[in-house]
Amino acid sequence: MKNLFYLFLAVTMFSCSDDDSSDTNNDDNNNNNTFICDGVPYDSIVYGTQEWTVENACHITYRDGTPIPQVTDDTAWRNLTTGAWAYFNNDPTNEVLYNWYAVAGIHDTDPNTPNKEFAQEGWHVPSNLEWTTLENYLIANGYNYDGTTTGNKIAKSMASTTGWLSSTTLGTPGNNQSTNNSSGFNAFHTGTRNYYGDFAPGDGILSDEYVVFWSSTEYQINNIGAFSRNLYYDSSSLETAYIDGSKAHGFPVRLVKD
Repeated sequence: MKNLFYLFLAVTMFSCSDDDSSDTNNDDNNNNNTFICDGVPYDSIVYGTQEWTVENACHITYRDGTPIPQVTDDTAWRNLTTGAWAYFNNDPTNEVLYNWYAVAGIHDTDPNTPNKEFAQEGWHVPSNLEWTTLENYLIANGYNYDGTTTGNKIAKSMASTTGWLSSTTLGTPGNNQSTNNSSGFNAFHTGTRNYYGDFAPGDGILSDEYVVFWSSTEYQINNIGAFSRNLYYDSSSLETAYIDGSKAHGFPVRLVKD
């Protein structure tokens, strides 16, 4: 099933904490899809030299107040080359998903127009390298499910404590879920939107199997895609993936402090 998941991705796809918030153990593992949006800070946690939001972004304007359009129609989404957002399944009780053009602040089709800033002042969408820094910090500080400090086995420590497809594989988000989220990152499955405009799951993939987060980093060979980080219910690692073919996928976004 894991191989099917990555095939699927390849083809379809701020309260700022106080200065003493360096404790990454967060007992608030809320997974009820209640969001804090524009004008109200997101919760955050310090991990080593970085500070990350531990809620998914849900604002619907760029930093300067320019609206990020909500696009519900499949065909309209498919043809976009500018920023947009949508609720998963167009249901406002679900998560906000952004295409990569929104992450990059591409708000119109004029190549001479400067890009906007996606995040609130003082924050930005993490690059591929910044995701790697977080990954390395969690590994080095014992957040692997087995307590080791080598190898990438941190998925369980980053995943929310409820809602994942059940797994019998030791050390995965879907196995013994009540022991997830020791890092406080609280990543939960959200579903996605593919570049056809369809909401995934699809092709046998279930929304409670995975979550995919955008990075700000384009794939440098041809710049037609971008890098992401993924958690899968039956994998113990935080996976790096290159989302090929389009920046029009809809994924959730986390932020890191400047």
